[in-house]
Amino acid sequence: MRRVIFNQKGGVGKSTITCNLAAIAAVEGKKTLVIDLDVQCNSTQYLLGSRVEDADRTVAHFFKDCLGIALFGGGKAGLEDLIHESPFPNLYVLPAHPDLEALQSRLDSRYKIFKLKETLEQLEGFDQVYIDTPPILNFYSQSALIAAEKCLIPFDCDTFARDALYTMLNAVAEVKADHNPDLQVEGIVVNQFQKQANLPRQLVEELIEAGHPVLDSKISPSVKIRESHSQSSPLVHFAPNHKLTDEFKALYAEIHR
Repeated sequence: MRRVIFNQKGGVGKSTITCNLAAIAAVEGKKTLVIDLDVQCNSTQYLLGSRVEDADRTVAHFFKDCLGIALFGGGKAGLEDLIHESPFPNLYVLPAHPDLEALQSRLDSRYKIFKLKETLEQLEGFDQVYIDTPPILNFYSQSALIAAEKCLIPFDCDTFARDALYTMLNAVAEVKADHNPDLQVEGIVVNQFQKQANLPRQLVEELIEAGHPVLDSKISPSVKIRESHSQSSPLVHFAPNHKLTDEFKALYAEIHR
């Protein structure tokens, strides 16, 4: 199963949701791969503890291969050669790198938008793949949407997020219509949900009334997630008995029913 976590709005918890769901999958015994396509490298740092400085050991090298320029930066490598073991059993990372930014316009102009999908369809050995995306509909997020089977959409309970959500749903529908008819919006993940506050409840109710696929499982705000980030340890390892960990486990169970 290939799953993309995408929203065009930044700060909605894409990397946090990606890494924590992937970590739970790995604990459940699934050999799991996280692909980081965001130049900020947040998922890479969260799971590996730091950025990977050598671009030839990251997904940037894969995209250089797509352009035929990897021979100038360390030789051709298969995708499996760029995957790193994380410190956590069954959990692997294909890291991002800032070099992705400079490659984007050339990849787009040469229509390499299907390369990630074609390569992942041939990649063997992984039970689940989670793809973290940049907070914009660019070449990399489109590549991820084309490569994925399911899409999770984080929503962080403010008015700007609601407005951005409608734009993003249209963008996903367009990718589905033009490039990936098998893509399913698996659900909207309500993040930073304060159930005692009026605005978050109102916004979620509006989405449900409009017929959008809001998932039952919701993620609460907590300083524990920032502590988890700072220790480069997903919650299932960092705080296995915490309420927030239970919420992520409930989310994982809901999308795997």
